[in-house]
Amino acid sequence: MRIGAAPQSYAADEALFDTRTQWAWLAALGVLLVAFPFVASEYWLYLACLVAINVASATGLNVLTGFTGLVSLGQAAFMGLGAYTVAVLEARWGTPALFNLFAGGVVAMAGGAVVGIPSLRVKGLYLAIATIAASFIAHFLFANWTSVTGGTAGLSVPPASVFGVSLDTSFRIYWLIVPVTVLLIAGAANLFRTRIGRAFIAIRDRDISAEVLGIPLLRYKLLSFGLSSFYAGVAGGLWAYFFRVVTPESFPLIMSIFFLAAIIVGGMGTILGGILGAIFMTMVPEVLKLIVGWLPLGENATLVLSPVRTIVFGALIVGFLIFEPHGLAEIWRRIRRFFHLYPFRT
Repeated sequence: MRIGAAPQSYAADEALFDTRTQWAWLAALGVLLVAFPFVASEYWLYLACLVAINVASATGLNVLTGFTGLVSLGQAAFMGLGAYTVAVLEARWGTPALFNLFAGGVVAMAGGAVVGIPSLRVKGLYLAIATIAASFIAHFLFANWTSVTGGTAGLSVPPASVFGVSLDTSFRIYWLIVPVTVLLIAGAANLFRTRIGRAFIAIRDRDISAEVLGIPLLRYKLLSFGLSSFYAGVAGGLWAYFFRVVTPESFPLIMSIFFLAAIIVGGMGTILGGILGAIFMTMVPEVLKLIVGWLPLGENATLVLSPVRTIVFGALIVGFLIFEPHGLAEIWRRIRRFFHLYPFRT
């Protein structure tokens, strides 16, 4: 612990950033995010937008799994609900983009609340299987409710428009995706300074004791599912605006495993963990593309990449669970602690 950093009031104790150094780093990050699209290439803008979308969805899953202790493998399905909602509203009704994103989050939130009903009676592996079942049901609806979803052909999404400006390039859509993601992260960070967030943590640590203390388990578990799904729905809507096409194959089960791997690698139960994990896991496939591209595989490179990526995801999950169960967030905390206490040994 740093010397002389004890809070002197409740307001100081609840502050997200309690030192000038933290505010300075936050300001530097803000400047970096604003300046980045003006100097980055099209490829790096694409990666930045994709990372931001994945951070938003991983943060939502972390609320459910990391902070509430409820395992879910249905995050991709909730993203699909949000993406299809945005696609239908944008293509058929032309409603404002920000309204569409909120509507996509609400629809996914309703779906998450329904899927979360079994969480009162089952947990762990059984709850994960229930969410997998929900994923298959959602995929069936996406593929067969042709009048709404377009069936296997999917839906084309017109570019988002905000204040009359068409966001039809990576540079322009960046200014929608990144600010929305920052707002979602700030909301999640503030959530766990409230009674609701503390109830989630109590349920994760010992649900029976939490119920004895007066926390209604069903209400808060459904609320956690709903909030997590809302984040996934908004992320799915951003995904739809970014890629401009939505099909049933856009949100497979492997995507849900990707987000679970992200919060495990990043560190469950921390906002920073969801961010670091999503960034790390988004960059892994790009690194694998480079490695596979260097190998003399010729036309078989694409066929090799998919199974290799799945194997690497699994290896990362197992490796972090064994060697660093608290994830990248704990590694970052150790680095910060080292510099806080330097030149003294920890």
